[in-house]
Amino acid sequence: MTQKPQPLIEAEDLCLRLGDRQVLDHVDLALSANEIVTLVGLNGSGKSTLVRVLLGLLVPDSGTVWRAPGLRVGYTPQRLAVDRTLPMTVARFLALGHKASPAGLDEVLEEVGAGHVVASQVAEISGGELHRVCLARALLRAPDLLVLDEPMSGVDVSGQADLYDLIGRIRRRRGCGVLLVSHDLHLVMAATDSVICLNHHVCCTGQPHAVMRDPTFTALFGGHFADAVAVYRHDHDHRHDPTGKVIPSPPGGV
Repeated sequence: MTQKPQPLIEAEDLCLRLGDRQVLDHVDLALSANEIVTLVGLNGSGKSTLVRVLLGLLVPDSGTVWRAPGLRVGYTPQRLAVDRTLPMTVARFLALGHKASPAGLDEVLEEVGAGHVVASQVAEISGGELHRVCLARALLRAPDLLVLDEPMSGVDVSGQADLYDLIGRIRRRRGCGVLLVSHDLHLVMAATDSVICLNHHVCCTGQPHAVMRDPTFTALFGGHFADAVAVYRHDHDHRHDPTGKVIPSPPGGV
């Protein structure tokens, strides 16, 4: 029996109340190296609050968060307010708080496909380019864990597909764990190893194929479900049973 790898980060039975709202209600989460976990849920479901608890920015009322000793985390925020009156190049933005050489900055920008904007003003690059620059800044920490909070906001569907492909390549190249946070389902299902569906509590969790068939998931997302099914397409060397368990396909099989 294959032993489950030691997680990079693990949350158990997290509860948090903010004012009169129960934002997190007995939430569990675990994420290992070389794994992409996507946290999905409607707006206001507690996703960003959970991320802040995982990062140690908020203290839960109860429950525990365990982080691997020496864990390095690279984080991209949901939104980055850019003052258009403040002159700042991409190179300068990346160098803030980092001791990276110009060659190192060029290298990480090339890795995320944004080498062409190194001398550009941050306020003048596109939304998709800004997401890539923020990802490059997170990678400068040589992270064991990447936490990407709504990394596709303001990016069209084609750009989202490219960014998901990029995140997958980074995971494979660096072997880091990735926690993706999203409120929509376009392309998410094809880009992740497992899904946690959050609505203040964990509604359902598991492999994407199984989660999409969970009645709780379909009830929560309603009409959005058809979009999720439509974009969940990728090449398989295996198939899934109704519970999501992987069954290897025979040679030449479907």
